[in-house]
Amino acid sequence: MYSKDEAARLRQQFWISFGQYMKPVPSVSGYPVNWINYKTGVKNIFFKMDVDTRKATISIQLSHPDAGIRELVFNQFEEFKLMFRNTVNEEWDWLQDTTDEYGKTISQIAITLEKVNIYNQQHWPELISFFKPRIIALDEFWDNVKPVFEDLV
Repeated sequence: MYSKDEAARLRQQFWISFGQYMKPVPSVSGYPVNWINYKTGVKNIFFKMDVDTRKATISIQLSHPDAGIRELVFNQFEEFKLMFRNTVNEEWDWLQDTTDEYGKTISQIAITLEKVNIYNQQHWPELISFFKPRIIALDEFWDNVKPVFEDLV
C-alpha cells in the first residue's frame, strides 16, 4: 500500500511519462496538442483518460447541465456512430445517462481496459498502448465532426 503522497507521485509520474511519450505526435490537423488535457474546443464535451488500481478508461463525456441539450448532443454523436466505429476500429459503450465520479449525470462514450493498475509500473507500457491509439483516433474523429457540434451548442 502506498502513502497518499507516494500514490500521488506515481500517478503524476505516469501522466508525465505518457505526455512525454505523446509530445512528438501532432494532432491530425498537424498542430501540437496536449494529449493528456485534450481540449475539444466545445463547451461541455470532454475527452477523458482515467486509470486507477483496477482499470483504465478513455471516454467522450457530455456534461451539459440541461438534460435536453445533453440528449440532443448525445443523439448527434449517435448519428456519427458508424464513422466513430470506423475511426476507432472497435466497439465502445454508449451510455446516454450515467453518473461521473462526482455524482453528476452525464452522457458517455467509453471503452475500458480491465486488470491494470496505475501503481504497477510494469503495467505502464500496456496503459500507454491502450491510451495512445485511442486518443489519436478520437482526435481524428473530432477533426471531422467538430464543426457540427460547434454549431449545435
